[in-house]
Amino acid sequence: MWLPLLVVLALIFLYRWYRQSQILENLTDRYVFITGCDSGFGNLLARQLDRHGMRVLAACLTETGAENLKKETSSRLQTVILDISDSKSVSSAAKWVSIAVGNKGLWGLVNNAGYRFIFAPNEWQKQEDFSKVLNVNLLGTINITLHLLHLVRKARGRIVNVSSCGGRLSVIGGGYCLSKYGVEAFSDSLRREMREFGVKVSIIEPGAFQTPMALSMDVHVNNLKRLWDNLPTTVKESYGENYYQQNMKALEILVGTASPKVHMVPDCMEHALTAVYPWTRYSPGWDCKLYYLPLSYLPTVISDYLLCRSAPKPACM
Repeated sequence: MWLPLLVVLALIFLYRWYRQSQILENLTDRYVFITGCDSGFGNLLARQLDRHGMRVLAACLTETGAENLKKETSSRLQTVILDISDSKSVSSAAKWVSIAVGNKGLWGLVNNAGYRFIFAPNEWQKQEDFSKVLNVNLLGTINITLHLLHLVRKARGRIVNVSSCGGRLSVIGGGYCLSKYGVEAFSDSLRREMREFGVKVSIIEPGAFQTPMALSMDVHVNNLKRLWDNLPTTVKESYGENYYQQNMKALEILVGTASPKVHMVPDCMEHALTAVYPWTRYSPGWDCKLYYLPLSYLPTVISDYLLCRSAPKPACM
């Protein structure tokens, strides 16, 4: 009884594997622009594509990041300084890219640059805390995409936007999940608009990985402590010292359980750029595949129950 079903499932998986294993040829003369290449996923991807012979245009926030990347790559790779939250910097970088690619257009745009998020409840934060994250993770992504979209259309290329499992399920307060939900919406509308132009848009939704940003425990702790110290006394009393300590503990657990297999994310990015049939969404990380993603599809009452069950409890309860 079950044998025919198992055979059908096996054939479906075999077909999917074969389809996704097909890689485009003659990509060595194609240009790919990557933001956020100082460290983390962007840095890994830039080096990975450079090793495979592609022409990488790497945007770094700092001169130090750019110089270090140049030392580890071939002469094909070029760098530019880019502050994704600064419109003038974005315009300048876009002009630089246009000159670099010439008449070939831009095969790949990878929007990877991100701002470290603050792990804290919404009420503890101010508007500027939200704005710092949104200006980089969402508005910066939109701005650089709008500036370079005509070059991607010319090459009938690819756009890869880095979201997060937090773009499917809002698990923390602050601007991080807001920005990633926005990236998801922007990518979906862009994918449909660009379809007739031959441009493919993919979204990367990583779980927790041991990137320099994720491992900056002292930065996360200092951010959380700053917010707690600046709260009005009445708000502190409502939450309680134990709630603050529980958030600290949750932060340590999050960082401590992050996957060391960081190569999974740039591997997904490369597939989105080079596969004949790229996925619309990639979800690297077992925490994303087995927990956050399935949880996002459950009825709200169930996902809320599971998330609240392990959440810190305020003193007023």
